[in-house]
Amino acid sequence: MEAYLGIVGGFFTLLGIWIGWKLTHNKKSETTGSENSIQYPGNSGEYDPQNEFNLSPREHEVLVLIAQGLSYQEIADQLFVSLSTIKTHTANIFSKLDVQRRTQAVMVAQKRGLLPPVKV
Repeated sequence: MEAYLGIVGGFFTLLGIWIGWKLTHNKKSETTGSENSIQYPGNSGEYDPQNEFNLSPREHEVLVLIAQGLSYQEIADQLFVSLSTIKTHTANIFSKLDVQRRTQAVMVAQKRGLLPPVKV
C-alpha cells in the first residue's frame, strides 16, 4: 500500500511540475519582438527605458500610471503593493530622472519617449 501511494504521489508531483512549467514557460517562437523593449512612435527602432535611465520594469510601470494621473494609493491598489512601496519606486524614479515632482517626471518621460502614446 505504501509503495502504491508513493508511486501515485510521485506521478502527481511530476504532473504538477510539468503543468507549472508549461504555464510559465515563455514561448519565444510565438513572440514577435523582445519582451523587455517597448517601441514608441517618434523613436528610431526599439526603445528600452532601462538603458538611458536605468529604470526597472516596475519603476517604468509606476511612471506610466503616474502619467495617467493616478494617485499613489490608486497605483498601489492597482499593482497590489503597499503605499510605501509606491513611494519608494517614485523616489527612485525622481532620482533617476533628476526631477523633484510628479509633473516634472511626466514631462521628462514624455520628452524622452518613455511613455506610450496618449489615446484620445
